[in-house]
Amino acid sequence: MAGLGKNYKAGEVIFRQGDTGNCMFVIQDGEVEAIAESDGREFRLRTMGRNDFFGEMALFEEETRTATIRTTKPTRILSIDKKNFLGGIYEDPSLAFRLVQTMSHRIRDLTERLARYEQQK
Repeated sequence: MAGLGKNYKAGEVIFRQGDTGNCMFVIQDGEVEAIAESDGREFRLRTMGRNDFFGEMALFEEETRTATIRTTKPTRILSIDKKNFLGGIYEDPSLAFRLVQTMSHRIRDLTERLARYEQQK
């Protein structure tokens, strides 16, 4: 797919936890990992592949990134700013549902992980 997206080598950081953001990303090909950093340690939250998206919270709130995103192999990623995202929603309202559905799954997964962690303490 020529023209759209940006190519990254394995091990490249797309953005770091704490960075400010104004766009989301869609993986066109390859794989990334989401990493939370705390007290100098890294915790892998999840891996994502083709057609997965990340960084979407930057479209809704003006907060810093909550995780670091790093490629695990050569990856092509498309960035989408708020204007283009809203245009996509206008063209296909089901995009909004899919986005909320994915965000809901991620919250549920993190809640379950946190509960298991607390039980182990």
